[in-house]
Amino acid sequence: MKMIPMNTRVHPVHRGFTLVELLVVLVILTLLAGLVGPRFLNQLGGAKSKTAAVQIADLEKGLDLFKLDIGRYPTTDEGLAALVKAPSGLPSWNGPYIKGEVPQDPWGRPYRYTAQGGKVEIVSFGADGAPGGEGEDADIRNAP
Repeated sequence: MKMIPMNTRVHPVHRGFTLVELLVVLVILTLLAGLVGPRFLNQLGGAKSKTAAVQIADLEKGLDLFKLDIGRYPTTDEGLAALVKAPSGLPSWNGPYIKGEVPQDPWGRPYRYTAQGGKVEIVSFGADGAPGGEGEDADIRNAP
């Protein structure tokens, strides 16, 4: 058995990555990003539509509470703001009927609200902000 003197330092051999190994890893990561990225972005878009549907359902619940107190839905002119701030001339208003402010749709635009004949309609025009459309551009509205 060979003895190593105490004052002698043993340096381990350090081995780094070769350029070829690094390139292989980069190619694999690029392929994964190319496969996973588009699927993730499609799911993100679907999440916005689902968020709009949930917000519309919450607004409908607030409208129903408003109707229980007042005896009618807010007029088109009063709008969804009547869920947060009492319109003038409504002493039986007992709100706010939703938490916080009236939300914008997930694309940053206000929901369209109309009240006619005892029925209300809440609509988001989707990603394109225009009536109609398909996919992410489709209108999202409360159930008739």
